[in-house]
Amino acid sequence: MKLKDKTIKVTHPAILVEDICFNWPNGSQVLRSCSLKVPKGEFWMLLGTNGSGKSTLLRLLAKLLSPQSGTIHFEGKIGFVFQNPDHQLVMPTVGADIAFGLVEERLSQLQIRHRVEDALSAVNLLELQRRPIYALSGGQKQRIAIAGAIARNCDILLLDEPTALLDPDSQLDLVTQVQSLVKKRGITALWVTHRLNELDYSDGAFLLDKGQVVDQGSPEFLKQRLIKDSF
Repeated sequence: MKLKDKTIKVTHPAILVEDICFNWPNGSQVLRSCSLKVPKGEFWMLLGTNGSGKSTLLRLLAKLLSPQSGTIHFEGKIGFVFQNPDHQLVMPTVGADIAFGLVEERLSQLQIRHRVEDALSAVNLLELQRRPIYALSGGQKQRIAIAGAIARNCDILLLDEPTALLDPDSQLDLVTQVQSLVKKRGITALWVTHRLNELDYSDGAFLLDKGQVVDQGSPEFLKQRLIKDSF
């Protein structure tokens, strides 16, 4: 039986997904009539067991994959943060990596410097601007990946299990950092996770099962449902 949580009402979504269906080339179905709405300027999480379609949905949102049917609408520019930051940090130093993401914008050197410094300040890592990427911790690398999205003036952050490879202290540091960015900068964030404790930092969450959103609501509501389902 599906529980109902009346505490969350989405009036102005930054992300709108309607009836998305996605199959792999071998015909295996991953998402079926999947729909969700993420409110503008809020921090939401996407939960589900392995194989439920969480990461696939995020890659569809990031346009790394294309759905067979359904529609996706965004209000703003998208930034994507991978589970493993080594897959997206390509330059030798922190400042150079963030500046590299600005190449297409044809900015002046002064504009690039200001963007880089502002983005690093936003994630509290300005002092690491000249630090080699290889010398960073896992948590620092994830924050640099987020800084890259901020430098590009992204309005929406998509984060695919960004704490999966981090130690407990770094996990807490990253989730609180994203929560702060959402509140201070008006960014919208959708964060894939399987850790119930991370829910405490979100505004709401979706539960994905067998390729469909089967429930959504406040963090406490989703935690209670998942704890109940485990017994």
